[in-house]
Amino acid sequence: MPSLFRRSKTDDATPEVLEEEVTSAEPRPKGYTPSKRELGVTTPKRSNTGRKVGTEPAPANRREHMKQMRERQRQERAEASAGMKAGDERYLLARDRGAERGLVRDIVDSRRTVGTWFFGGALIVLIGSTVRIPAVQLASNLLWLVLAVGVVVDSVLIARKVKRLVKERYPKTEQRLGSLQIYGVMRGLTFRRMRVPKPKVELGQKI
Repeated sequence: MPSLFRRSKTDDATPEVLEEEVTSAEPRPKGYTPSKRELGVTTPKRSNTGRKVGTEPAPANRREHMKQMRERQRQERAEASAGMKAGDERYLLARDRGAERGLVRDIVDSRRTVGTWFFGGALIVLIGSTVRIPAVQLASNLLWLVLAVGVVVDSVLIARKVKRLVKERYPKTEQRLGSLQIYGVMRGLTFRRMRVPKPKVELGQKI
């Protein structure tokens, strides 16, 4: 007759199993931070391009893949164009980068320049020179002379102001003043609405 007080094999094994489970975890060093995997937290996988998997459906065929790629390129170009017009340094061309060039743009954009009227006047001169009327031709030549002199004088004034303000505000600049002056003069020859980056200052605003 089996004894009622006999311990079964399962009872004997239970403490050992529990002890093994408790001691199986290796001691962690001080300051140890458990990983997301150990905490049971799952994170979305990423592709080689850094995009999260699942943000857009996988292309079913080559044609669909090309369509998605063109769409991404279109969005990137639109973003770059908007950033360039807004003056975001991340999207600016090398010729437009730097605080000094930003100052030059503000100097030019804060004033009315003769250069903005130059091309319009040149068109009038071209049309007037084709008219075989001496008075019209004379007026066209005089207008051309006035525009040319005005552009030269205005360009000299822009160059002098650029040189003065850049030296005052960026005395340790590594950019050549001549390059900055040419940059300002060329911007002054461009119509205000067509300038890129777009003007950030109003006409007449003090710089």
